Amino acid sequence: MTFLSEPNAIGSDLPRRDGAAKVLGTATFAAEAPYENPAYAHPVQATIARGRVTEVDTTAAEALDGVLAVLTPAGAERLASVEDRELAALQNDEVAFRGQVVAAVVAETSEVARHAAGLVRVTYAAAAHDAELRADRDDLYAPEQVNPSFATDTAEGDVEAALATADVTVEQTYTTATNHNNPMEPHATTALWDPTDGGSLTLWDSTQGVHPTRSVLASLFGLDEERVRVVCPYVGGGFGSKGEPHVNVVLATLAARAVPGRPVRLALTRRQMFTLVGYRTPTIQRCRLGADSTGTLTALSVEVVEQTSRIKEFAEQTGVPARMMYATPNRRTTHRLAALDVPVPSWMRAPGECPGMFGPEVAMDELAELLGMDPVELRIRNEPAVDPDTGKPFSSRNLVGCLREGAERFGWSRRDPRPGTRREGDWLVGTGVAASTYPVNRMPKSTATIRRERDRYVAEIGAADLGTGTWTTLAQIAADALGVPVSGVEVRIGDTDYPTASVAGGSSGMTTWGSAVVEAARALRDAYGTEPPDGAEASGSVGQADDRFAMHAFGAQFAEARVHADTGEVRVSRLLGVFAAGRIINPRTARSQFIGGMTMGLSMALHESSVLDPRTGHVVNHDFAGYHIAANADVHEIEAYWLPEHDPHVNAMGSKGIGEIGIVGTAAAVSNAVRHACGVRVRDLPITLDKVIGGLEDRPSTGR
Repeated sequence: MTFLSEPNAIGSDLPRRDGAAKVLGTATFAAEAPYENPAYAHPVQATIARGRVTEVDTTAAEALDGVLAVLTPAGAERLASVEDRELAALQNDEVAFRGQVVAAVVAETSEVARHAAGLVRVTYAAAAHDAELRADRDDLYAPEQVNPSFATDTAEGDVEAALATADVTVEQTYTTATNHNNPMEPHATTALWDPTDGGSLTLWDSTQGVHPTRSVLASLFGLDEERVRVVCPYVGGGFGSKGEPHVNVVLATLAARAVPGRPVRLALTRRQMFTLVGYRTPTIQRCRLGADSTGTLTALSVEVVEQTSRIKEFAEQTGVPARMMYATPNRRTTHRLAALDVPVPSWMRAPGECPGMFGPEVAMDELAELLGMDPVELRIRNEPAVDPDTGKPFSSRNLVGCLREGAERFGWSRRDPRPGTRREGDWLVGTGVAASTYPVNRMPKSTATIRRERDRYVAEIGAADLGTGTWTTLAQIAADALGVPVSGVEVRIGDTDYPTASVAGGSSGMTTWGSAVVEAARALRDAYGTEPPDGAEASGSVGQADDRFAMHAFGAQFAEARVHADTGEVRVSRLLGVFAAGRIINPRTARSQFIGGMTMGLSMALHESSVLDPRTGHVVNHDFAGYHIAANADVHEIEAYWLPEHDPHVNAMGSKGIGEIGIVGTAAAVSNAVRHACGVRVRDLPITLDKVIGGLEDRPSTGR
């Protein structure tokens, strides 16, 4: 079938279809599911980091007017599967981390539920715990694989010999902090257990994948999947934390089954989200680079140490992007984990690539400085002809184009390479650059159906819209494939009543769901021609990816940082990103995604750090008063651009994922800009003034 270049289809700058509903407050989120007379659940959390529960006194809570049930490890329903210990809520008396759910209250109102939860008295037998990540631990281990299925370690050539004979070397350790997802909408579920006719479960859940959530919950409760329905038309952000069910969904279901026929709402508080729904593991990255005098890399080594939970392993693929970014004959990457008495880490926007590009991209800046070479040109000089990791040709690789376009737009040629030479009043000003990359991911098991309904077409697939624009872009893809105006296409998503869809994760949504929609459109046109009759219907499923090629999106991030000469305060006056991400489905939603990612990267660079006290296993800054995120005052101008790129190998649309690449490289660019501004190299995120001011002590004071 030939794709038609029809206005209002792919490439058009259309407003979000869901925009008005969200602005007017009519969009229904998980905690607002349309049920009358709901009950409310509130968890009770452990106050020790390791041990067991010896007693739960529910007397005062049960005496409170309006309390319907109190769930405890002694009396809670037994799950059909407890293999996933993160999800085995209230199944035994073990406490594996501080903040673990040890009881829950169901009550008539949220206020009563919260009050009653505070009246539950839990007695513990505490045990010694270990919650401190260090690179010199003697119990670090190599996982079998890193997320999702990459080799833990890779090696090619002789790194040690190449480093020993290199003209210039960099050997430094870089660290990234623990970061927590904080979407605008907290994790929330409204659960209804209908006990009639064998029983059925309906969940309105804030999830990035209704079908994966259904599968997990059906398994946990021993139900046929046909008896579980998950609904999620709108998600108020997720960034990966809603990509798989966490214990809150299980707890809501337990609560609903304890009061059959009554809907139960459970919305986590902001503080509870710091222990129950995953986080980005802190990383310690030992990076070593070797190069000859021309700047050609001769060796690259990235050795990563990070943490996981003792009860469930998650190994972030931090070292993976270094395997394919630059050409060098001698390469090594390793991952080692410390299993600690802490909550389970999980996905956070661009897992692997986001923290994993920080160390190597700052190291590249350090190498450029030692060589006396422009950092843009150093990256271009080490551009590989094929994927260094697999040896496959790239389906498209336009990193050089992004670097050159970004340098031109940013005014890079006016840059004095010497650190600390530009000053504007009390502020030292500098610029930095870093590269970005993110793989093209295509998920299996996604199907779409397109049906003619009188004068319109209806496309159905159980996809999710996290605020990324799925409601709009899927309609554009369907219209393009059908050769009809977008106004003639209705999209229905976010419900397991629609055909199976994969999780919205790994920037795979449009590649996966869009491919299924295109296949459904092709099947409809092949069966019925250009004018299908009313009621005509066809389905299509996502096909296999073309494994002949290495497929990635690329980008270049440029930052201008201002450092106060007396206080060490850091402000970022400009962020500019240029991306090569295939064919852009909708420029408006794409720009939003790129800028959103860059903003999150800025936040990672300057602010975000979850401070865990190893003495208690407790994240002490577990709210917005203590966990800082970027605000308007932190940056003056953010610009996002992209190169015209159509990659026919990635999918039928020629598009690549854009939800995550914006965050990759941003923190490194900011760190490099801070170094150029004031001469202080900060290798440990976030870049707070206490890490800068010590290096400014020898500078002349402004007198203020």
